[in-house]
Amino acid sequence: MNVSEARKEIEKLRRAIRHHDLHYYILAQPEISDKEYDTLMRRLREFETKFPELITVDSPTQRVSGGIQEGFKTIKHRQKMFSLDNTYSREELKDWAERVEKGLGHRPAGYVAELKIDGVSANVSYENGILVSGATRGDGQTGEDVTINIRTIRAIPLRLETIHPPERIEIRGEVYLELKDFLAINKEREEAEDEVFVNPRNAASGSLKLLDSKLVARRHLNFFAHSLGEVSQNVFLSQWEFLQGLKRYGMRVNPESKPCKDLDEVIAFCGLWQEKRKKLGYEIDGVVVKVDSLEEQRKLGATLKSPRWAVAYKFPAHQATTRLKEIIVSVGRTGVVTPVADLEPVECGGVTISRATLHNFDEVERLGIKIGDRVVLERAGEVIPKIIKVVESVRSGREKAFKIPKTCSVCAGPIMKEKEEEVAYRCINPSCPAQLEKGLIHFAGRSCMDIEGMGESVVRQLIERGLVKDFADIYYLGKGQLLTLELFKEKKAENLLTAVEKSKRQPLARLVYALGIRHVGEKAAYILAKRFKTIENLMAARKEDLDSIYEVGPAISESIISFFKQEATRKLIKKLEAAQVNTKEEEAAVKKTLLADKFVVFTGELEAFSRPEAEKLVRQAGGNPSSGVSKNTGYVVAGRNPGTKYDKAKKLGVKIITEEEFSRLLSAL
Repeated sequence: MNVSEARKEIEKLRRAIRHHDLHYYILAQPEISDKEYDTLMRRLREFETKFPELITVDSPTQRVSGGIQEGFKTIKHRQKMFSLDNTYSREELKDWAERVEKGLGHRPAGYVAELKIDGVSANVSYENGILVSGATRGDGQTGEDVTINIRTIRAIPLRLETIHPPERIEIRGEVYLELKDFLAINKEREEAEDEVFVNPRNAASGSLKLLDSKLVARRHLNFFAHSLGEVSQNVFLSQWEFLQGLKRYGMRVNPESKPCKDLDEVIAFCGLWQEKRKKLGYEIDGVVVKVDSLEEQRKLGATLKSPRWAVAYKFPAHQATTRLKEIIVSVGRTGVVTPVADLEPVECGGVTISRATLHNFDEVERLGIKIGDRVVLERAGEVIPKIIKVVESVRSGREKAFKIPKTCSVCAGPIMKEKEEEVAYRCINPSCPAQLEKGLIHFAGRSCMDIEGMGESVVRQLIERGLVKDFADIYYLGKGQLLTLELFKEKKAENLLTAVEKSKRQPLARLVYALGIRHVGEKAAYILAKRFKTIENLMAARKEDLDSIYEVGPAISESIISFFKQEATRKLIKKLEAAQVNTKEEEAAVKKTLLADKFVVFTGELEAFSRPEAEKLVRQAGGNPSSGVSKNTGYVVAGRNPGTKYDKAKKLGVKIITEEEFSRLLSAL
């Protein structure tokens, strides 16, 4: 196939995919199955791989860049993004309407009422119908340039579906999460022992500002367009006409928006959705009311902060009062200790609530909460209820102050903050049953001790049956014990025991990483093993010894010292040594290359290597992969779209090389 034939086929596939994106993500009327859609996308990728010169920025394959950014730049909005004034009652809404009439000298021609999506404001800009940028609202004048993440949102077309688009147009809207996607994200975070998002809005905001667009794409952010920014030519006369025009452009608009001839219709709309909002698959916290005529909007103008032609009617928050029976201390799998409020069951926003997270001990102190207190709960568009205040006026004097525990409720090990400025308290006993399961899965993982066959199901059974109480116990398992596990027969048991035996020969760097010391990642474990040579030397290291190592900062050194101070840790190491697990770093034969003893920094998107692979190659060549650029840096390897490290290297006069030059240095003598 020649280039001309490929171009025709590629355009045909792109048109088909855009058509199905419109029907699936915008109109909610899918015409083909997911498998058929994936086949179209795969064919397009295959053609673009063979003919890379035909790839365009608006191709459906270009939604996710796959690169990790080093930070967001800022972008100036062509027209200011205002925030809205709020009203909280029908009387306040009427007062606003009277101000509108006074400003115009007559009643407006009509209003448009739109659901107020509880999300994050964003501004997307198109030039000649092609998406060129996406930004957060920021301070209204300037926002963060999150184009790379905006492009992952399939409700935002990469190309407007019109033959004659405006030369330039800014479209404003809300980035938000469907409730099902929000709950899925929080479930994933709970399993990873990360702090959950309190509400979909916070989750959407946090997701939009992630530096890895692949992770953003997995969050399934959504979008409703609602407002017009700058446009190169006046193609719309009213807000309602603008919303209908957006639909023709293939832009997602909330289907519940409604034109209203007068304020009575607006008020009826607000009352209707205050009752119906629970039936939606996403959160709303009110209704936005706009003067329909764009000419009347221009005449009314704006204050420094808000447009005079629009206002938000906020729904009252779902609140309830109940008694706090107890504060339960929950220990997570990574040792994080979280206070949880045990409440007398109460109905709030259609849901019976008996527990609420208190997030952390600082929040308990901020609220001044005591056991037995009467507390106010709120679910203001929030899936997770929160305690917002204590009703101190009804205290009887029998309430009890809550004290932060000093020992773990599960293992009686010490609970502490690793740094005073940190919020989270942790159980730092590595053998605590509450955190043993996840810790053991990490210990047996491919990048640690690499014990094939010891997955989540096996680990869970070993712990539940009391066969494993710390990491070292896996080296004392017998075939008979394994045969008691579900789905285990002779061959499977023998294979697992072989993998366990093989893991004893792993280098010290892997063992250090496997132990799960807070802040010590794979790279730090390698550096520590290379420096101290044996686990005994590392255990005896002083703070000044650790602080003197390049790339081992105060947080890592303090964590290492705290970890090895524990009696349980010392017993664990002795037990591992008794099982003949290797605790020494053998000197590997290092090729003498031009990278030897050099600090090497990577920036931008690498094409020939993944970042971990490239760093591993540097170590094998006798060099030191580094995350920060300084005057001591030997080389900065720049991939596509290099970030601030590139600029800093230029400023410091550090040698910047390409991936191809890096490859040559790996083999050079």
